[in-house]
Amino acid sequence: MSYDAVVLISFGGPERPEDVLPFLANVTRGRNVPPDRLAEVAEHYRHFGGVSPINQQCRDLLAAIRADFAAHGLDLPVYWGNRNWHPMLADTVAQLRDDGITSALGFVTSAYSGYSSCRQYLDDIASARAAVGPDAPRIDKLRQYWDHPGFVEPHADAVAAALDTLDPARRDSTRLVFTAHSIPVSMAASAGPQGGRYEAQLRETAALVAERAAPDLRYDLVWQSRSGPPQVPWLEPDVNDHLRALAADGVTSVAVSPIGFVSDHLEVVWDLDTEAATTAKELGLDFARAGTPGTDPRFVAMVRELVTERLDPADPAARRRLGTLPAWDTCSAGCCQPVRRP
Repeated sequence: MSYDAVVLISFGGPERPEDVLPFLANVTRGRNVPPDRLAEVAEHYRHFGGVSPINQQCRDLLAAIRADFAAHGLDLPVYWGNRNWHPMLADTVAQLRDDGITSALGFVTSAYSGYSSCRQYLDDIASARAAVGPDAPRIDKLRQYWDHPGFVEPHADAVAAALDTLDPARRDSTRLVFTAHSIPVSMAASAGPQGGRYEAQLRETAALVAERAAPDLRYDLVWQSRSGPPQVPWLEPDVNDHLRALAADGVTSVAVSPIGFVSDHLEVVWDLDTEAATTAKELGLDFARAGTPGTDPRFVAMVRELVTERLDPADPAARRRLGTLPAWDTCSAGCCQPVRRP
């Protein structure tokens, strides 16, 4: 299969105060999110002037990918479309068609399996193509990359840097805490052909990052950013509850690493830098938050490697591994749930 473009596909976010409620309406459509939770999340955005960092982070990543492609002789144009806010994916697909693109590869800013992190993006691609019509270009999503060195290594180095800001005299009572977006327990159970794939991949990433950054420390995987009805079970513990449990256990210092995310968007800067940091301060815990890959050159190079791997899967250079990291999984149409392509 030949491809003539790459599309960066992301979540999207508001860039003006007046965008916040329409954006949240897009995000929560059909999800039965309680009105009080919606109002609470709207205030999170207003705390930052109604602007989410994610769109600018996508612009920065887009520029970095284009520069990396050019530097390595990969002659493919790179477009950008979002799930929930402008530039909307359907508009991007229409632009692809108008530019004569017939088939493209989609890079999604989510590293893991599961409905929200993978399958829903496949549905978004299908919906965008259907909106454009029968002459819409084909878009094939690149595979997940939770264990790719270009994702793991920037997280690991960020953890090491965060730990360096904590008191070394308290190393024995320091805990490494990994976080990811919580999802309903039922959704977690159905992720992947045999179920449980979202959690399993996150635990593997946590182990890889911890081994590289701080093999002497204990670590935990916990959850953040719950948004569903209170009667529906979601993955637990919440990061704030976990910090309280750690403090009660004698932990004095925590380094929190948001391995569930690729950039420091609003759910990172609010749920961790604001809420979790406040909880830690109230508990007397030393707190450091590790960064995310963002535009780290290794992460940007990973995008190119995923593309070249798909362009020429027989090329050994496209399948290379660094150190002792495990073999990369292959994203297939059934990686989350059965997919019906238009």
